[in-house]
Amino acid sequence: MRAIIVSGIPGSGKTTVSRLLASRLPRSAHIEGDLVGQAFIVGGFVPPQGPPADQAGAQLLLRRKNICLLADSFAEHGFVPVIDDVVVSPMVLDLYLELLRVRPVSFIQLAPSLDAVRERDAGRDKHVFALWSHLDAELRAMPRRGFWLDTSELSPLETVARIEAHLGS
Repeated sequence: MRAIIVSGIPGSGKTTVSRLLASRLPRSAHIEGDLVGQAFIVGGFVPPQGPPADQAGAQLLLRRKNICLLADSFAEHGFVPVIDDVVVSPMVLDLYLELLRVRPVSFIQLAPSLDAVRERDAGRDKHVFALWSHLDAELRAMPRRGFWLDTSELSPLETVARIEAHLGS
């Protein structure tokens, strides 16, 4: 069994690509980071940017712990977990690798240009570019671990085809 983490800044297409990738696997589960982090906490939710910063950080940690618990549970029952979350620092990737029991873990970083993210964001119902575009600089400064893919000129289907080729699917 394996786990796949699909990352990218908000608006990079990670949820669309993750859902599509999962749909092409015979037994899979798509674990959407935003859903686990925002939809499950009903009272007392603090967004990732805070305030307060300490509670935002604590809830992000809880989100990632729960994502890993879900992923391991699905893997134990024969489903490949496809996780989508924003991973723009080595510490967050290391946390996932520490918490996930399932192996191997394939890390996919979607890295379209900031202009491509801005353009995609303009065509969405949920506009996130202004709030999260600063994460692109953190992503670009992150050491390149896993499979990095510039998806600026790729459709979601083309992106998934490249990921599948990389994974050997």
